[in-house]
Amino acid sequence: MDTASISVISALAGSVIGGLTSGLATWLGNRFQVKAGYRLHKVTQRQKLYRDFLMAASEAYGATFSRNEPSPNDIVALHAMVSSMRIVSSSEVVVCAEKTVCFIIDKYGLPGKTFLEVRELMRSGEIVDPFQEFSQVSRDELIAM
Repeated sequence: MDTASISVISALAGSVIGGLTSGLATWLGNRFQVKAGYRLHKVTQRQKLYRDFLMAASEAYGATFSRNEPSPNDIVALHAMVSSMRIVSSSEVVVCAEKTVCFIIDKYGLPGKTFLEVRELMRSGEIVDPFQEFSQVSRDELIAM
């Protein structure tokens, strides 16, 4: 082979290698972006589910102080959210959510409380935060994602 042929082959090989490298880098970058977008979507979906659960559970828990009977719609909504968590969440989050719902249901049927009684129970520490464990476990799961 003469030097002209070697130069042409070298130039062509360099162009092919450069093109393949650029294409591979673009493909890997796009793949990473798609995975990151999917992961962000999953985290956002779970955040909304956990927030909705906490809002519904807090309303139901607040109602235990003034009503003896739970609203069937409230309880069914809580159970539906727990069932949704079974699909996307870890078993630890689901267990904490179930405990929260059971705690709230157990509070119904107790004598109603006035505002002053609730305030005194809060000051004395008898009223606990039924959402603390669920909040912590769900937060840990979201951070791990």
